[in-house]
Amino acid sequence: MRQFTLPDLGEGLEEAEIVTWYVNEGDHVVTDQPLVSVETDKAVVEIPAPSSGRIARLFGAKGDIVKVGAPLVEFAEDAGQDTGTIVGELDTGEQRPAPATASPPSGRGAQVFPAVRALARKLDVALDLVEATGPGGTITRADVERAAKRMSHSGPAEPLRGLRRAMAQRMAAAHAEIVPATVTDEADIDDWRQGEDVTIRLARAIAAACKAEPALNAWYHSGTGERRLIGRIDLGIAVDTGGGLIVPVLRNVAERSVSDLRAGLDRLRADAIARAIPPEELRGATITLSNFGMIGGRFANLIIVPPQTAIVGAGRISERVVALRGQVAVRRTLPLSLTFDHRVVTGGEAARFLVVLKSDVERIS
Repeated sequence: MRQFTLPDLGEGLEEAEIVTWYVNEGDHVVTDQPLVSVETDKAVVEIPAPSSGRIARLFGAKGDIVKVGAPLVEFAEDAGQDTGTIVGELDTGEQRPAPATASPPSGRGAQVFPAVRALARKLDVALDLVEATGPGGTITRADVERAAKRMSHSGPAEPLRGLRRAMAQRMAAAHAEIVPATVTDEADIDDWRQGEDVTIRLARAIAAACKAEPALNAWYHSGTGERRLIGRIDLGIAVDTGGGLIVPVLRNVAERSVSDLRAGLDRLRADAIARAIPPEELRGATITLSNFGMIGGRFANLIIVPPQTAIVGAGRISERVVALRGQVAVRRTLPLSLTFDHRVVTGGEAARFLVVLKSDVERIS
């Protein structure tokens, strides 16, 4: 028997979630025939057969998390030796064992007597979620029963998968690393022409603001303490999908026409929603736009994903009472939020960026 392991999918990815098996045990496959699709924090990827042969065993079911180097498929002895696949090769040497998984903690290190542990299993209560109130930090029967009653009002525990799992990991890393600060303003867009393309107007305004304040179109690597200013503006566009948030990258926004930007954005959105977007289209953003106002909300303290140093948010467009040339007027306004990494961007740089951003948005085209 020979095993084919989950290959290195690039970008430092360590694991993937099984989405769909295309084959069954006992099937005969040929080289490069799709075996399985897996979901990483980047995209859904098809993994082809590394060789021709008969499948003796499949490892993992839909929804399982598989580590890179862990077995995916076991081939019968008559499997061919062809390893000409683009994503991995059949392991013909010593098999690498799957990484060991740590045992789950129990009771956050608290002492648990066997009878109480048995009660927790009976009531389907995870001991690491139980607050210990007994002597010396011991979990008591009352603690378990109290936790069971509390959990009876909630739905079943479900592990985060795919995009949501990746989002949780990235947001935790951003929270631990970045020092965020936010400034806000409102742009008067009452003079916009009918049917103005809001997202493209924002993209071009961000390009103008980056030209005025390059510090916000930059990467900062905290490990080395180095900042890198970037000449080209590659704008991450946050796209809300049913499975979670995807941020495809609209390239070189400062040098493209309105029609070209719109066509590119439409293609990225369609691919993102279909989960068919190439991984390279999700990499290398230099600054990000979240047009959350299409759903709701005015201002936001947004999350910056390292190594970027800034993210722009656009809130819900609404009519507001404002002072206009000394008179009270009702005007359509667009709320703007700018969150920046205060480790490397000064308050003055952020404020000047926002001034240019607002001015460009308000410009009559």
